[in-house]
Amino acid sequence: MPAMRVTPKTALKRHLKMLNCALLGVLGTLGQASAKQVSIHDPVMAKEAGQYYLFSTGPGITYYSSKDKIHWELAGRVFETEPSWAKDVAPEFNGHLWAPDIIEHNGLFYLYYSVSAFGKNTSAIGVTVNKTLDKNSKEYQWTDKGIVIQSVPNRDAWNAIDPNIIVDEQGTPWMSFGSFWQGLKLVKLNPDFISISKPEEWHTLAKLERPALLGETEPGPAEIEAPFIYKKDDYYYLFVSYGLCCRGDDSTYHLAVGRTKTVTGPYLDKEGKDMAQGGGSVLLHGTKAWPGLGHNSVYAFDGKDYLVFHAYESADNGLQKLKMAELSWRQGWPEVDPKALNQYQSVLVAPEGTK
Repeated sequence: MPAMRVTPKTALKRHLKMLNCALLGVLGTLGQASAKQVSIHDPVMAKEAGQYYLFSTGPGITYYSSKDKIHWELAGRVFETEPSWAKDVAPEFNGHLWAPDIIEHNGLFYLYYSVSAFGKNTSAIGVTVNKTLDKNSKEYQWTDKGIVIQSVPNRDAWNAIDPNIIVDEQGTPWMSFGSFWQGLKLVKLNPDFISISKPEEWHTLAKLERPALLGETEPGPAEIEAPFIYKKDDYYYLFVSYGLCCRGDDSTYHLAVGRTKTVTGPYLDKEGKDMAQGGGSVLLHGTKAWPGLGHNSVYAFDGKDYLVFHAYESADNGLQKLKMAELSWRQGWPEVDPKALNQYQSVLVAPEGTK
């Protein structure tokens, strides 16, 4: 191809075009950086008909929808009012339903949630069911099935919050849960997914040391909560959150993991230490920009594994933000690049019809 002759006028036009493109790029980056993000605690996800759904702690359980896992539209709340039984379980309940978990089974979505009050184990885990997550569908209707499990002070040395459901190779559903007190528990459910199997079968998954003489009504210094079990190849992986959440820059929240070949455990860390004896390999720590992070869930989307969690942004007065990071695997253990904390940034978009 013969060389094209470049005149001064042509060169000037090219230069201006390049400057224009560069400016648009900068403005685009600034626009992304300044866009309002999803501020969230304890995120869990589901996918239906190509649409992603995100559920979180909040009044009536806050939820969002997205087509790309980045741009999220606030869809509303699951409960218009609090569950009818909530104040009977936790008199200090303030209307915020905590730490949901969602799973699809036999064409139904089961959404588990926690009723509690800070620092108390006057708590219960409930479940509500729906045929679809699409609020525009005629079949969209949540039906609350009530309490699955309840913790009572001076009776139980555990806290019935932070549920997560795992189905084992035999198709048996199990619920892990717990926060502080005597650690994280696992209980076998009936095939209906809404009640505890009889005779009851319980296991302790993970716990930290607790002073022997501390009263059972006190949460104690054993900073552990938010179990999430994920099956990958031959192993079940137990993800937990250590440290303190919800304190902005002062949060010490971080993630740890262990694994086992049977859902009931024992879950061992990389050093072979049982998580029920204080073990746990750190998966992701906070950074200067993101001091605390945790309460994760894990999903496989389009052939990749993703860690979904929240993190507190120091530059935004410690406000909690949605985070998502691809999990990689090395010698059978999950890994996360800490750079993902800065790379993933959600965008909160206006609902359809209000743009």
